[in-house]
Amino acid sequence: MTRPQNDASAKLRPETLAIRAGRETSDYGEHSQALFLTSSFTYDTAAEGAALFIGEQEGYIYSRFTNPTVAAFQQRLAALEGGERAIATASGMAAIQATMLTLLKAGDHIVSSQSLFGSTINLFNGILAKFGVEISYVDPADLNAWRDAARPNTKVFFLETPSNPLTDVADIAAIADVAHAAGALLVVDNCFCTPVLQQPLKLGADLVVHSATKSLDGHGRVLGGAVVGSDKLIEPIYLHVRTAGPSLSAFNAWVLLSGLETLFVRIERQCQTALEIARWLEAQPQVERVFYPGLESHPQHELAMRQQNGSGGTVVSFVLKGERAAAWRLIDGVNVFSRTSNLGDVKSTITHPASTTHARITPAARERAGIVDGLVRLAIGLEHVEDLKADLAASLG
Repeated sequence: MTRPQNDASAKLRPETLAIRAGRETSDYGEHSQALFLTSSFTYDTAAEGAALFIGEQEGYIYSRFTNPTVAAFQQRLAALEGGERAIATASGMAAIQATMLTLLKAGDHIVSSQSLFGSTINLFNGILAKFGVEISYVDPADLNAWRDAARPNTKVFFLETPSNPLTDVADIAAIADVAHAAGALLVVDNCFCTPVLQQPLKLGADLVVHSATKSLDGHGRVLGGAVVGSDKLIEPIYLHVRTAGPSLSAFNAWVLLSGLETLFVRIERQCQTALEIARWLEAQPQVERVFYPGLESHPQHELAMRQQNGSGGTVVSFVLKGERAAAWRLIDGVNVFSRTSNLGDVKSTITHPASTTHARITPAARERAGIVDGLVRLAIGLEHVEDLKADLAASLG
């Protein structure tokens, strides 16, 4: 049997929680989190098995929905986000899908930010809409637009802040008030900030979703996702995951736990470098505009500094003069940056959103979201800032 370690989470600071919260050990008392690679767990008697399956007794049954390594990851992330409970999933998109399929039914309505990851838009428009869920998209910074879009059948407000890839920042607390006045729940995608910079639950959000694939892992090794919130809201999402099976594997949870241990030091350094890169890009004549919340030129700069722990984050996007040809020339010319659409890695990455992350949405949706052909997105890693600037400069020139 495994046993949770004595956890005085309420007294510990976040940097300590990232390392110490949510550990479960076996009878061997291992110091590092154990990896429990098993599909199922045994019980001593038929009566014990019956008690486990109907929930009268706590314990592990089947790794689709109960596994000690996955449980440790869930407990640690919940502690970092300030939530009562988390449920882990196979990917960030699985987390969003499980949340929406739990909260919504045919005839319900979502109000969503128009500034979203392309796959989230495809999930809403291509899958949820097929089952009779209606979606309205609004400018994330326009509170009146959120308020006006609400209907009697609105069940969910969905927000990604900062947005991918334009780093739009929305006022979580204000939108939470609007959502709750409309009788809806606010779900916030916290992938870009992580709990290091932003804890949406403390600002009034009801649920937080993560692509753990990104910064929570931080090394581009595994896929994972999670939903965090109150026990009341997480329980039905857990039951959905238990039945439908978009589960996080024990191995991936084990890797993600090690990623959380270095989360604070990575994010702090990456944010410092991202700000320097953003300021440098603003001075380049080939660059038309830079999108980074840490810059004074960003339209939501003051909000970002209040809401994101005084930081602009790790992602910098910018528009080049010369549109797609200039963007592709830059991307093809770099040697240090990795050409990939992933982000949150210790390796800096570069991509062209219009032809990658947002390629499968309609041209009208891209235009509405501001995904122009000259847009390039950088996700800053841990390389030396001068090497990153020199790599960009060589292709910009």
